[in-house]
Amino acid sequence: MEQALTGGASPASGVRMLPTYVGSTPHGNEQGNFVVLELGASGASLRVLWVTLTGIKGQRVEPKSQEFVIPQEVVLGTGQQLFDFAARCLSEFLDAHSVGSQGLQLGFNFSFPCHQTSLDRSTLISWTKGFRCSGVEGQDVVQLLREAIQRQGGYSIEVVAVVNDTVGTMMGCEPAVGPCEIGLVVDTGTNACYMEEARHVAVLDEDRGRTCISIEWGSFNDDRALGPVLTTFDHALDHASLNPGAQRFEKMIGGLYLGELVRLVLVHLAQNRVLFGGYTSPALLSQGSILLEHVTEMEDPSSGVARVHAILQDLGLSPETSDAELVQRVCAAVCSRAAQLCAAALVAILSHLQHSREQQTLQVAVATGGRVLERHPRFQSILQETVTLLASECDVSFVPSVDGGGRGVAMVTAVAARLAYHRRLLEKTLAPFRLSCEQLAAVRTQMRDAMAKGLRGEPSSLRMLPTYIRATPDGSERGDFLALDLGGTNFRVLLVRVTEGGVQIINQIYSIPESVAQGSGQKLFDHIVDCIVDFQEKQGLRGQSLPLGFTFSFPCKQLGLDQGILLNWTKGFNASGCEGQDVVYLLREAIRRKQAMELNVVAIVNDTVGTMMSCGYEDPRCEMGLIVGTGTNACYMEELRNVAGVPGDSGHMCINMEWGAFGDDGSLGMLSTCFDEMVDQASINPGKQRFEKMISGMYLGEIVRHILLHLTSLGVLFRGQQTQRLQTRDIFKTKFLSEIESDSLALRQVRAILEDLGLSLTSDDALIVLEVCQAVSRRAAQLCGAGVAAVVEKIRENRGLEELTVSVGVDGTLYKVHPHFASLVAATVRELAPRCVVTFLQSEDGSGKGAALVTAVACRLARV
Repeated sequence: MEQALTGGASPASGVRMLPTYVGSTPHGNEQGNFVVLELGASGASLRVLWVTLTGIKGQRVEPKSQEFVIPQEVVLGTGQQLFDFAARCLSEFLDAHSVGSQGLQLGFNFSFPCHQTSLDRSTLISWTKGFRCSGVEGQDVVQLLREAIQRQGGYSIEVVAVVNDTVGTMMGCEPAVGPCEIGLVVDTGTNACYMEEARHVAVLDEDRGRTCISIEWGSFNDDRALGPVLTTFDHALDHASLNPGAQRFEKMIGGLYLGELVRLVLVHLAQNRVLFGGYTSPALLSQGSILLEHVTEMEDPSSGVARVHAILQDLGLSPETSDAELVQRVCAAVCSRAAQLCAAALVAILSHLQHSREQQTLQVAVATGGRVLERHPRFQSILQETVTLLASECDVSFVPSVDGGGRGVAMVTAVAARLAYHRRLLEKTLAPFRLSCEQLAAVRTQMRDAMAKGLRGEPSSLRMLPTYIRATPDGSERGDFLALDLGGTNFRVLLVRVTEGGVQIINQIYSIPESVAQGSGQKLFDHIVDCIVDFQEKQGLRGQSLPLGFTFSFPCKQLGLDQGILLNWTKGFNASGCEGQDVVYLLREAIRRKQAMELNVVAIVNDTVGTMMSCGYEDPRCEMGLIVGTGTNACYMEELRNVAGVPGDSGHMCINMEWGAFGDDGSLGMLSTCFDEMVDQASINPGKQRFEKMISGMYLGEIVRHILLHLTSLGVLFRGQQTQRLQTRDIFKTKFLSEIESDSLALRQVRAILEDLGLSLTSDDALIVLEVCQAVSRRAAQLCGAGVAAVVEKIRENRGLEELTVSVGVDGTLYKVHPHFASLVAATVRELAPRCVVTFLQSEDGSGKGAALVTAVACRLARV
């Protein structure tokens, strides 16, 4: 099995492991009327069914069905004869039941080894079960059926799915039992199927989702495994069969062969004078004279010895009582071996699933079907006993098929219809998140316009704030510096030593309680000073007055390097008495109140500028800073002549764009979805930071949550059942996007993450959640990339260059932790700014190290 899944199986072993393209088990709410055509499920007959699925638990409508015997000349004739016969039977059945002629959906149960390339395309590999129709092997049987239906005329029938009887059996499990993930059929022939992780199936080249695999285990022919259990009777049966050397495993188990094995044993015993006084009748010597029905009747204890006598007498034999008892023992031996071999193969599936899913105890339901399992008095019990013996660590329940798989084939068809409908709803929901190159180019152009207006001092959603930082590090900076970093719920104090050998950092993290973040400004800045005092005492710095850089990651209008007016709080902060005030003054006032120390506050810096300066120390080409974490922002080195309100025409000035507010003037309206509006309205600053709310880590999880709620209301997710857990705001953290989208996670691990949130879901649900996360994070990365493209193009045009080589310093957990965000940003920049060669550098402690370097550069320039 495992060799075949990886594409490395020896053809001689015969286990094909064929994908069936059935990717989902039933939810239980499937409904509608479906036509089912069964061919090969029960010998030389064909069955047509009309199956009604109610979608209501426990409410079943008995299917209408009709069986047609296939003439022997058709079984051994041409393929066109066979499929024309099937189309006539189909038409006859539909005529008799007056079902109407329009829009019928058909599931085709074709129970022979096939190579399936989609749900409705399947090529016959080889005939089995006595069929030998010419011109079919190597052909798509669905197409042959469609052509025959078209030749017959009269009905508009869409062949939705081709399924073998084993898959139909698995899919026909009653939903009350829970999804069956293994199907087992022992009828004329035998086969099994199960739900496999798509990433394990080499031919699919898929890394997500699941697919049902038809093992085609009847063709298993491994000499090392079967050699010790093959008898002379097995060899004789195989030699006389229509396909010598093929289907060796099936010939030891399938109902088409059990009677013949019993006959060969009885002939052998009679010829050795152990039975019937050494007499063999012409009937006993005739191939096929003992059928499965005879075997089950002779072995059935309720029939008694009398029925054994009657069957043997019909064969022209005169058995004694001892003969009848011995014949029963032969039947029991042949059928017990069949059941035990079947169990051993089933345990191979269980073992594989247990190993691949890394489960200590595998709990699984096996749907069973076929006349041997249904009619033989002991086959099922021997099967179960042997499975328990060989796989004691597995909790296996056996669920008998209700109607031989017909309902299951209808269910496959219904599931396919449901998935197609859900796919359309999902695509419609996510379509606004899938941005075209033209839309992204429009964002880039709008940002360029907003940048130009902001720099000129005209009304703009981009504030384009001067930071009074005129240079990046040149490598000559030296000294000890303090840095403060306030930008979220944690506050850091750092000691930064800049030496010839590099930068050394000692830091401590202090938390800011929500009561402080949303209390008074005096309370907030007193708390900050308390933290600084604590840090200085621990580092032995008390009494020293070191230059200090203050990373303050909120929108500020700077009036100088050490003057910053807070424009508005973001990221959940709302301390009173601070907006419109100089935060450096507020800090100095708190220091004065404490009278515990002296501090030389040299510079106020936001985290974006700190990131650019931190990376600029390593790479002098770094002229842009980018933050994509809880919030998002960007800064870059602008030509001083373009900055209104700051005197001077030469040199550069670092501009803090505050691009989180881009679009607050309504310019992003064409990209905003109803889910963005919900997140915005529920935020503490409705109508503000619209660009940030489409990009940053504080909001992406909430966007995903609202989409999941919408899809649940449409019935696409969680079977339409709303959960209180998902109604809880902020329950879906952005870190879950990064975890769920990780390439290294199997689907079961994605399910585990979601189940930890209290969400009960199927593998289909997990795939949809993954797709939603991908759409939301992809849009965020592309919008971010469009912004970066606008900035680097501005730098290139400022300098009149044909091509610009520039580096961007980046920080923020979303950018660093999300598995695809960084590459999507880079790809978008390449697309939208083809004349710029952009290198992205991940910052190491931009907020702390960067603030110290701003201070160090200011001290260097002051000395000059």
